[in-house]
Amino acid sequence: MNARRAAALVVCLLAASAVLSAQPRVSPRNTYERVMAIVPMIGSGTVEDPKRPMYAPAPHPSTGATAGTTAAAPTGILGFTYELSDDGKFALVEFVARDRSAFQNILADAAVPASSVQAFTKGVNQQAAVEAAFKLLKKNFDFNHFGVRMQ
Repeated sequence: MNARRAAALVVCLLAASAVLSAQPRVSPRNTYERVMAIVPMIGSGTVEDPKRPMYAPAPHPSTGATAGTTAAAPTGILGFTYELSDDGKFALVEFVARDRSAFQNILADAAVPASSVQAFTKGVNQQAAVEAAFKLLKKNFDFNHFGVRMQ
């Protein structure tokens, strides 16, 4: 009788461990707060002022690290990726931050009528709407090859 109970216990433990290990991990493309935006390109193209999307942090000239962040407690925009529009005047960008407050300026500028900035919050706006807006500026835009993977 004890052998039967021990076997049942082992089977239950194996089944429970299989269920726990089957939990899917969150995709790195879906971690942190994210905003997709259409913004003008800025910068003169020098080392001190590189060409980049508006709101994108410029790299610190001496270390290559983003200005205003530290390794211990990064604040603001943690990462971004972009593609140039077909005319080269705009950037189609995905910004990533720990906290949505990092996007305050982007979202405020996008809310101004006749602004050249458009912003879409991941999880709020439909991907189809974002893709349609991006394709107006870049004909062959593809979300399958776009996005920041944060670890």
